Amino acid sequence: MSFEVLGQAILAVLQVKVLVAIVLGAGYGLFVGALPGLTATMATALLVPITFYMDPLPAVALIVSSTAMAITAGDIPGALLRIPGTPASAAYTEEAYAMTRRGRASEVLSLGFFFSATGGLIGAAVLLLTGPLLARVSLNFSSFEFFWLACLGLLTCALVSTTEPAKGGVSLVLGLLAATVGLDVTTGQPRFTFGSTELTGGISFIPVMIGMFAMSEILRGFSASAVIMPKPPEGEIYHPFRGMWALVRRYPLSILRGTALGSAVGALPGVGGDLAAWIAYGMSRRFSKTPEKFGTGHPEGLIEATSSNNAGLSSAWIPALVFGIPGDAVTAIAVGVLYIKGVSPGPRLFVENPVMPTSIIMSFFVANLLLFPLGYLAIKASRHVLSVPRSVIVPMILICCFVGSYAVNNTLFGVWTMLVAGLVGYVMERNNYPIAPVILGLVLGPVLERNFIMSMQITHGNLLGFFQRPVAAGLGIVVCGIILLTLYRALRHKPDSLPGILAEGDRTSAQKGPNE
Repeated sequence: MSFEVLGQAILAVLQVKVLVAIVLGAGYGLFVGALPGLTATMATALLVPITFYMDPLPAVALIVSSTAMAITAGDIPGALLRIPGTPASAAYTEEAYAMTRRGRASEVLSLGFFFSATGGLIGAAVLLLTGPLLARVSLNFSSFEFFWLACLGLLTCALVSTTEPAKGGVSLVLGLLAATVGLDVTTGQPRFTFGSTELTGGISFIPVMIGMFAMSEILRGFSASAVIMPKPPEGEIYHPFRGMWALVRRYPLSILRGTALGSAVGALPGVGGDLAAWIAYGMSRRFSKTPEKFGTGHPEGLIEATSSNNAGLSSAWIPALVFGIPGDAVTAIAVGVLYIKGVSPGPRLFVENPVMPTSIIMSFFVANLLLFPLGYLAIKASRHVLSVPRSVIVPMILICCFVGSYAVNNTLFGVWTMLVAGLVGYVMERNNYPIAPVILGLVLGPVLERNFIMSMQITHGNLLGFFQRPVAAGLGIVVCGIILLTLYRALRHKPDSLPGILAEGDRTSAQKGPNE
């Protein structure tokens, strides 16, 4: 890429109409992302009719800025109300909410905006410098690699979501079972629908996510063991971004790992950046020197996961711009908008009109820079959320839950799904079963099944085919190694506790006597 093309792209982005589109898109994304149940994909889809009346660059810049802000703003309800705004933020909602309960709401929101912007800027730089190279690498991924990648994300979430991996595995299996409801991937036959037309389309993860996090929290609030939300210190809530540079100096490796992982995973067609946040949070806990602090409001995992968020969003445009293959649902909408405008993404675009893709990449820089001022205002306004009495905020949360669940398919079935998921989530939490793996199982279940069946068809049922390609073999060895290591640790600790159990049993028998 020449400096002349880069200069022309910068001038194109600095046009008034492009900057206005970016600012308006960022404000709109902040509003939609902060509402539980309204995802970045939904925000992007609602913008499509408006783009019909805009030039190509402002239209795409509008989508870019609204998406970047909506994904970051999804952390706001997760941190304040324990309602994840996006599937990615569900990975670390428990950690963020724990910080808020400790009176550190300002810190957790500052952390989310600051490191999301940092990750987005680094991801945009990666997109600018190595876009074509990463796209060529990602195109070499087949169904075998995608299968192992989905397995890696599922295992990482299940093993690190709780101190008891067995309970995490049970939650994960529950999510995977729910993901099988609907039409069969290969035959198209309905399965587990019980004659219901609504279940034919499957169980949407958005009502389940809202129910398990928000509705279960409301039910828990009515129980005797409800935790009263402490009021954050006034000094904390009035000082956004305070202490962020200290966290940068303390956890530089977490930032680098998160942005690198987000850039790599986001570049894979059809995967997107949601999976990166789950893997990043799991990696952070595995490599942390203080893993026992995770789940108590520890910033280390939040830094790595939020850094991967917008980095994955940026790199998802690599296959979209270079080869015309959307990296996720958002880029699929954006590619459609470009085609409507007469711009065809692909290799020829970089030859025939290199200023256009470079300008789109530069709009990422501007959109992520806007996260700082708009994030500052959002953090300032968050104190009003925490100061609202519980008797007022619970009905408001209920309204958001019902509206968000209904808006998925505009049917009451989504609302009923949310209510059932809320009851299930409440029961699971009462018995110390994590609920985050259920959400990831719903999200990645179709990806796992589709790529497994496709791989088995390619190899005619030979399981060794999953290890015949070099990258697939490497990922497969990592996944199998994680499983074997977990089993080894479980078996190694089991004999230690066996003598105590036997001794306890002998004492109980002696107390009962021989005739009892």
